[in-house]
Amino acid sequence: QVQLVESGGGSVQAGGSLKLSCSASGYRFSSCGMGWYRQTPGKERELVGSISPADIRKYANSVKDRFSISQDHVKNMEYLQMNSLKSEDTAVYFCAAPRLGGWPRWGCEDEYGYWGQGTQVTVSS
Repeated sequence: QVQLVESGGGSVQAGGSLKLSCSASGYRFSSCGMGWYRQTPGKERELVGSISPADIRKYANSVKDRFSISQDHVKNMEYLQMNSLKSEDTAVYFCAAPRLGGWPRWGCEDEYGYWGQGTQVTVSS
């Protein structure tokens, strides 16, 4: 059974930083791409960034140059480093992995089959 678990969320002032972690059981991040999404109440889930099996990274324009994805294949962990946080970054953040492997196309949420439970990030101005 595949399980993804996010951690590291919390409250921070604008301009601060947080680092989210995503651990996986029953799944190897090294064999496929993964993504980080976020969602605020009343809005659709938004893809923040994704990383390919070849270590190629893509980011949404809203977080480019502020957020970065990294991975530790030994620990089977993925991370989302968030710097220069803004109030509009407040959301529940999810890590996601494709059920069939590979690297899901940008914006194709239905290509992700495994999701974590989410971790809340609150940025106060």
